[in-house]
Amino acid sequence: MGQFKDLRVWNDAMVLAEKIYAVTKLPAFSKDYALSNQITRACISVPSNIAEGDERGTNREAVHFFNIAKGSAAEIITQMNLAHRI
Repeated sequence: MGQFKDLRVWNDAMVLAEKIYAVTKLPAFSKDYALSNQITRACISVPSNIAEGDERGTNREAVHFFNIAKGSAAEIITQMNLAHRI
């Protein structure tokens, strides 16, 4: 534990967050403030919770935060699908 910057999943989550930020800045997307705000908050949550979980003292705590990150990833998938539909 404690080497979250070396984790591939953390690095992938950081890339995803950068891409989400780029998409939400596009004029068509940025007009929907509520959805744009919600999805950017979710994309921040994924790498943040991976990092926090990795820094925790026990595997049990780490798994808890990794599950939160997983839930936020599902939230992003749902929100991007919704954005595509509307």
